[in-house]
Amino acid sequence: MRALHIITGLGVGGAEQQLRLLLRHLPAVCDVVTLTNPGPVAEGLTADGVRVIHLGMSGNRDAGALPRLAKVIRAGRYDLVHTHLFRACLYGRIAARMAGTRAVVATEHSLGDTQMEGRPLTPGVRALYLTGERLGRATVAVSPSVAERLSRWGVPRQRIHVVPNGIDVERFRFDLRARISARRRLGLPDGAFVVGGVGRLAPGKRFDVLLHALAALPGDVRLLLVGGGPEEAGLRSTAARLGVADRVVFAGEQPYPGADPGSDPGPRPGERAQPSEGGSGLPALLAAMDVLASPSPEEAFGLAVVEGLAAGLPVLYVRCPAVEDLPPDATGGAERVTGDPDSFVRALLRVRAAGVRPRPAHEAAHRYSITRSAAQLMHVYEAAAFGPAPPSARPRE
Repeated sequence: MRALHIITGLGVGGAEQQLRLLLRHLPAVCDVVTLTNPGPVAEGLTADGVRVIHLGMSGNRDAGALPRLAKVIRAGRYDLVHTHLFRACLYGRIAARMAGTRAVVATEHSLGDTQMEGRPLTPGVRALYLTGERLGRATVAVSPSVAERLSRWGVPRQRIHVVPNGIDVERFRFDLRARISARRRLGLPDGAFVVGGVGRLAPGKRFDVLLHALAALPGDVRLLLVGGGPEEAGLRSTAARLGVADRVVFAGEQPYPGADPGSDPGPRPGERAQPSEGGSGLPALLAAMDVLASPSPEEAFGLAVVEGLAAGLPVLYVRCPAVEDLPPDATGGAERVTGDPDSFVRALLRVRAAGVRPRPAHEAAHRYSITRSAAQLMHVYEAAAFGPAPPSARPRE
């Protein structure tokens, strides 16, 4: 099978890195089109041997991108087009129709209760989404929670398929040597209790909550934030105002761990680390932590939480469908908190008092193997590309 993946951009983000990991395990010949921003993940895909095409789209209203994209689809003679993220889903579905390709699958990575990819879910956004959705054959939800939201919006249930995000659990296995090395590079004291936060530094992630919690915690507690984004300057200012700037490390963006190990000198408190992979990438930074905290109140899946559980960390979260959709006996290691700074302070003090424990991967992480997700997605592909066309249905109001 030949498949073309279309995504809005290939900077470092959850959906972008999930695509790269997925393509390593899909038994299909895949090319990728990025509408904008061929960033670090594009470089990683190219290193993996994937053809990446930059469409050079100038903005949301660049209608000239449609014929260019349709030309790429037509020339590639693809069996299927798979779109990712809002803009790529809209333009990709239209361009596929223009090119005569009916087998179109879209993955909904970021649909929350009140926002999608940071944009408010206004009636206009909802109407535009549903109009585009009807041009495809299947919509993939990354969790049952997202599937339920899509159904409430009016997407026919027979078009919705749940394929969870996946991780390579083995790459996140706790490594004591990596922990020691990462702490040394980050300037973290050996005896420090390190609280970690992983994700885009954007308003919806609410990492400021962790800064306020840090200000109420003992002086040997440190905060390690892994990610980049528009809120970094504001978070630094908040840390300075709260008097905890010397207890916070901004580690910067970390591409998904690849096959080739790398190294970098690492930052001191208040400085930025350089992006890297392998032993100095995300698994090593997770090893350096003692607990992972996720203060985001809206998540479509909660990939960072699952990665923390794979690293054997205790995890405190406000919202995480990846955990909430599991049976209770499979959620060990994860604790839900209300989300205000005081709730994190109380929960973090409990984790700290419990002391050091062995760090095997928690059961929840094993439920989200990337090989299993890839196999599930191939079933969706085969039905969309070679099965009968699904009955058309008007979205329910």
